[in-house]
Amino acid sequence: MEEIWKCLMDDEVGKIGVWGMGGVGKTSIMKLINNQLLQEREKFDIVIWITVSKEMSIAKLQKDMASKIGVSFCGDEDEITRAGMLLEALSRKRRSVIILDDLWQEVPLDKVGIPEQSSGSKLVLTTRSFDVCRKMSCRAITVKPLVEEESWKLFSEKVGRGILNIPEVEPIAKKIVERCAGLPLGVITVASCMKDIDDLYEWRNALKELSDRKKSVNGLEEEVFQQLRFSYDRLKDPKLQHCFLSCALYPEDWEIEERELVQLWIAEGLVEEMDSRQAEFDRGRAIMNRLLNNCLLEDFSKWGDRRQVKMHDLVRDMALHITSEKPRFFCFFSHTDGLKVLDLSFNLIESLPNSISNLKNLTALLLGNCRRLKYVPSLSNLRALKELDLLGIAIKEVPQGMQNLSSLKFLKLYSWNIDEIPNGIFPRPSCLQVLEVHQALIGGKEVAELKKLEYFEGRFYDFHNFDMYVHAFHVREEPHGYLIIVGERGRHGEIYSSKTIVLRVGSVYPNQIMLPRHIEELIVCDSSFESHEEEYPIFSRFFLTSLRNFPFLKILYISNVKYTKRLFSPNCVPPNLEQLKVSDCNQLEEIIASEERGRVTMEFCLPRLKKMTLCSLPELKSICSVDALEVSKCDQLEEILASEERGRVTMEFCLPRLKKMTLCSLPELKSICSVDAVMICESLEWLDVISCPELKRLFSPNCVPLNLKQLEVSCCDQLEEIIASEERGRVTMEFCLPRLKKMTFVDAVMICESLEFLAIEYCWKLGRMPFKLPQVEPSSPLKVAIRPKPMELCESIEWADPDFKSFLIPKLIRWM
Repeated sequence: MEEIWKCLMDDEVGKIGVWGMGGVGKTSIMKLINNQLLQEREKFDIVIWITVSKEMSIAKLQKDMASKIGVSFCGDEDEITRAGMLLEALSRKRRSVIILDDLWQEVPLDKVGIPEQSSGSKLVLTTRSFDVCRKMSCRAITVKPLVEEESWKLFSEKVGRGILNIPEVEPIAKKIVERCAGLPLGVITVASCMKDIDDLYEWRNALKELSDRKKSVNGLEEEVFQQLRFSYDRLKDPKLQHCFLSCALYPEDWEIEERELVQLWIAEGLVEEMDSRQAEFDRGRAIMNRLLNNCLLEDFSKWGDRRQVKMHDLVRDMALHITSEKPRFFCFFSHTDGLKVLDLSFNLIESLPNSISNLKNLTALLLGNCRRLKYVPSLSNLRALKELDLLGIAIKEVPQGMQNLSSLKFLKLYSWNIDEIPNGIFPRPSCLQVLEVHQALIGGKEVAELKKLEYFEGRFYDFHNFDMYVHAFHVREEPHGYLIIVGERGRHGEIYSSKTIVLRVGSVYPNQIMLPRHIEELIVCDSSFESHEEEYPIFSRFFLTSLRNFPFLKILYISNVKYTKRLFSPNCVPPNLEQLKVSDCNQLEEIIASEERGRVTMEFCLPRLKKMTLCSLPELKSICSVDALEVSKCDQLEEILASEERGRVTMEFCLPRLKKMTLCSLPELKSICSVDAVMICESLEWLDVISCPELKRLFSPNCVPLNLKQLEVSCCDQLEEIIASEERGRVTMEFCLPRLKKMTFVDAVMICESLEFLAIEYCWKLGRMPFKLPQVEPSSPLKVAIRPKPMELCESIEWADPDFKSFLIPKLIRWM
């Protein structure tokens, strides 16, 4: 790892090839380096990671590259045009790192659109072949297997040292580690299987199983295959093994959605049938955890609870080899009369044959995303059907015979050609547990009568239908999850919660809306709140009732809402809100409405708020504790924390959790905090200020964030002071930022002190450097980057301490 990092920092090395046998840890090492590069942002402008894999194509590589650098293809460009677009975009990134993981053959960089690596830019590839490194003119770095001590240490950490303290176990364990041949993937996989096992006989048996394995398998590295097959065999339960093998149906390096995979297991009968869909899913998730704990799958999650998994390419090769030994495992049509699962998802078929109706034992028919499928025959004979996926197909009407599917538990039904689901298509009584019709209209009464429903996704035309559905919760529990749209079709962005409602209803009138008590996410967009009383906030007793009644509401997104000046009344603020985003509300003036109540001090707080984003609010005049605060494109905003005139009383603003603040494109912003106010914000570590042309000072003396670690300021033409100076008699005011580690200024005027890294760009009016020579050498050496013409600037400015100039100049680093 140190050698790779050294090459990355060496301007003479443009291409680096990291090579070694499968399972030796090439990708793991590069992931660590990738994460370190992302943390140390000053070293490179952009870091791009792309997994290439065995079935490489230039078109796919171009598409993956475009998604990482923000280039949009229309779809009709040829290979040469796409390469030109990528080349132009990448050439603008003066210092970039492109990591191509799992390369199996030489890649013609010019045909892809990757520029030859100039000074400052790097290409890193991982491969099993030294020949690939040679052909691509890379500095080759070999990743070798672990030595004996390293293997034993890794094994001990994974299996648990308490087990290895058993005298009889340790010598057997060391022989098992020897069988792993220094391959980290094998060591981790075998150790995971033996974790917490204290039975001596099991350890002896494990060693024998590893010793008896085949020595060579279809080009797989023989040692690692033995170890992976050992982990598979120890699953023992045939259903568990079949769950694992089904993952090999997905393409190499595919990011598999957990919910999708568990649904496949349920459909195939690999998860035993239970009383509820949630119970079956819980069992499926327990199986998933077993496979993860045995290191047969990798957790690749990106979005909280929405777990994704991947198969290591060697694990997938091993699974495919096992299925080749058992060719009947994936043979659906060997006995069509007994066929239970038919999965044709993502195919280009245009119609299904009528003979499908004869598959009377079919329990799952999965046709999702067959985008050309226009004809599905009658389903009336498929009475054993439990799962039906018709999501994203091209049919113009609902298939006939749906009302006969009395065993149906899971239904996805959506086509852009079907705007409304007709009444009466569900059997009575219904066993439906999951119903997804997405943005197709459906009657509220129809859904309310589905008494076993655990998850619902669909659209109601108006509040009347929505209220009929919500009213059913008075006599039974809410579903485990829902995504409900009320009003028109449209995009609503990323959904982060399992219980979400989207209101897109045009005009909203007082007291129209009844919300489920356990709602977690509410999106209000493209709506207008019409009333003779414009002063009333949206969330008040006059409209969406008090959100204090909804203790589970965590996310609120308001977009393009008309005729409202205020968002919350003081007594209607949701107490457990964690994320708030407000955008494109042209008349909004206040987030929380202010009220005059004599001398009573009103405290408005959102105690659990972690992130607040305000964007394109031209009339916003005041805001309201958060972890991250982003304010952008609010044309009239003059102060972030504004105090009112209250005689001699000093206003205190307490932001106990705020860690990062971003202020962007605020043309009237003059200060972050009022001069006569105090900002208590000991947690603030990161401040970005971008394009605030009227801002003259960042902090007043009472508002200095003492724990600030990173400060970046750009395009603030009028900025004169970081910390405002004040004359207070003969008292000398000492302003310091004792924890500041990095400060970057672009197009600014004046700077502050005490850093590990300082960048000064285009600060034409910089006249004085206030630094003094440190009394003791800092723990991390100071690095300074100045552009343009660093030596000319050093000669022209005034130095508070002339000795510091001599101290500084040798520390100038090369700035590309």
